[in-house]
Amino acid sequence: MSADPHPRVTQSGAPDETQAVRERYARRPPVDPRYSLLNPSALLAAQERQRAIAALFARLGWWDLASRRMLEVGCGTGGNLLELLRLGCAPEHLQGIELLEERAEQARRVLPATLAVHCADALALAAQIEPGSQDVVYQSTVFSSLLDDTFQQRLADLMWSWVRPGGGVLWYDFIYDNPRNPDVRGVPLRRLRQLFPQGRLSVRRLTLAPPVARAVVRVHPSLYSLFNTLVPLRTHVLAWIEKSPSP
Repeated sequence: MSADPHPRVTQSGAPDETQAVRERYARRPPVDPRYSLLNPSALLAAQERQRAIAALFARLGWWDLASRRMLEVGCGTGGNLLELLRLGCAPEHLQGIELLEERAEQARRVLPATLAVHCADALALAAQIEPGSQDVVYQSTVFSSLLDDTFQQRLADLMWSWVRPGGGVLWYDFIYDNPRNPDVRGVPLRRLRQLFPQGRLSVRRLTLAPPVARAVVRVHPSLYSLFNTLVPLRTHVLAWIEKSPSP
């Protein structure tokens, strides 16, 4: 595998990217057992990411997460927000943004009523969320589904504007292209640095390549950890992109 093997082409003349995202998701199966937490390979990957996020917050010294304001862009059906609640975040200090109405409604059904889930294009909420109001703006596998470079940069700039000094963007996404899926593309580290040029970046490689993970856990779940010791087989990064505190 090699990161970003194809030249990146800006598609500013393409149809509206939000509509393109809706169409890409419509092509996906409504339920994919490969990504269900009942699938051991998916569960192990999710638990690995949860541990890494918990370790990051501990390293930052953020032991009282109930006082932290966090917003997730592309919150889907609410799974990541539920994880943040379990880590100690207060629902009234959490928000989610989800483009797809059905997924936003599912999130509202499982999340506390005091946790706001906005069903909208994030760019349309630019005036509704106060700049510098969030300790964390979180995205998980959103940018790999955005194929328009200009749209990516606009969204990154908006996310960055919402982060307060001393806070950061929490980023989880894959870095390699998927040759079997033209609806996604990897976001290598050099692209991540382009998107957030003012941020101080710390990165941790995570997540055993899903096809490998599914194959080895069929033999035994413990093989996930064994194969995951091989860093080149890890396809995702968890990044913390910190905004420098005000002088």
